[in-house]
Amino acid sequence: MDIPRYLLAALLSVLIGQAHAERILIAAEDDWPPYSARQADSPEPAGFTPALVREIFARRDIAVEFITVPFSRCLHYAQTGYAVACFNVTITDANRDQYYWHPTPMFHEGLAIFARRGRFQPELSGKDLQGHRVGITNAYTYPSDFMQNPKIERAVARSDANLLNMLIKGRVDFIIMNSLPGQLRILEEKLGPQIERVGMISLDGFWLSFSRNHPDGERLSKIFEEELVRLMASGRVAELELEMKTRLGLRLPQDAQAGQ
Repeated sequence: MDIPRYLLAALLSVLIGQAHAERILIAAEDDWPPYSARQADSPEPAGFTPALVREIFARRDIAVEFITVPFSRCLHYAQTGYAVACFNVTITDANRDQYYWHPTPMFHEGLAIFARRGRFQPELSGKDLQGHRVGITNAYTYPSDFMQNPKIERAVARSDANLLNMLIKGRVDFIIMNSLPGQLRILEEKLGPQIERVGMISLDGFWLSFSRNHPDGERLSKIFEEELVRLMASGRVAELELEMKTRLGLRLPQDAQAGQ
């Protein structure tokens, strides 16, 4: 006797549920390739971070569902407890006490200074931005000394794409973007003849910010740390980074490798 389809569907649902004792929701930023970005043909985020996060929690039989949203909403979801965590986040004085943090960063990425080609001589630092108008992206995390410097005039854009447009049109003297995401965006939009990297502000670690308002935030942050350290020791995290670079046909800048 054939088993009715609805019974097969119910059985499959039970088996899937048993395969993962726990399912969690994590917010992923939608516009920061190659680390995390929305896909045109899928609700799942693409990039290094979702691949790493999914693999880490799978080691504990925890299934991850991602919600891919703008970064400001990503942070909001983690703050309110709608999602258990958000990525990719740097730790600053402003957000240090707002989340649970796993001690080990997932990766390091340089925070670079970009300008119109030929206008400034490299290598500039954060101090060289004083007296200038500098473009930054809304809700992104930047070093406290940069954000609190009264001698720097900051102009806020909705996205990195808008930052590039502001720079090309001369509305700002500099823009601040992370090295690899910035260089990738410039390459994709064929803006190399107009824009160049002229300096570096800092080399920053990036984390998942685990919610203090989610009942599982602290517990899952500890699980994440334990498995992240194991994956790093095994060389698997380095493999994922190499896969990312190979897929892009790009090399990570030396300043990004320095923190590894």
